[in-house]
Amino acid sequence: MEEEKVIYNYEYAGNKSVVSSLFTKVYMWMAVALFLTAATALYFATSQSLMATLLSNQVLFYGIFIAEFGLVVLLSSRISKLSFSTAFIIFLAYSILNGITMSVLFLVYTATSIQNVFLITGGMFGTMSLVGYFTKKDLSSMGKILYMALIGIIIASVVNIFAASSSLDWLISYIGVGVFVGLTAYDTQKIKRLLNANGTEVSDDTKKIALMGSLMLYLDFVNMFIYLLRLFGSRK
Repeated sequence: MEEEKVIYNYEYAGNKSVVSSLFTKVYMWMAVALFLTAATALYFATSQSLMATLLSNQVLFYGIFIAEFGLVVLLSSRISKLSFSTAFIIFLAYSILNGITMSVLFLVYTATSIQNVFLITGGMFGTMSLVGYFTKKDLSSMGKILYMALIGIIIASVVNIFAASSSLDWLISYIGVGVFVGLTAYDTQKIKRLLNANGTEVSDDTKKIALMGSLMLYLDFVNMFIYLLRLFGSRK
């Protein structure tokens, strides 16, 4: 909480043109990562040999999951010690691995519904990100509630693996959409504050802040998309 107060107090410390440039990079790098994820997922989904290899080899499939988690942890915990170019490559590598695991969605849902839900997600994400960017209201307290709700969703999802309750699954999905809709606004405001507090010039350090912002918003988008797909996607 103390850290966020400091950031808030120095909200206008940065150069406006620099902050604007850095925030443009946040969205640009996020868009590149989403494109790589979507292109990779589509490429794997349309290749019978690749999908057969992915689904028949559990070690490979879960190994990719572990690698994804490892890359996020590496990027989050070591970003200050990494060069920007290395951090950017890690981010792109993560988005490609995520595309491989998300390719299985094409086996469950129709391509048309995936496309439609992606567009819906884009509209919701864009709206809430604009809210987070322009609102004058401090969303810090909302962020704490949303992260607590996210922990609850994770616990409930693990429980439902064994309970296999369709009603609980629907409830988790609806709450999940709400959580990531809110987190999109919260994270956008948080990124803006960080850039305003540090954006006196475009440097490797400030670009790394922007890159971490891209990762945050990328994760918000992807998770919102998955929960919306679970609710509104047409199954094969």
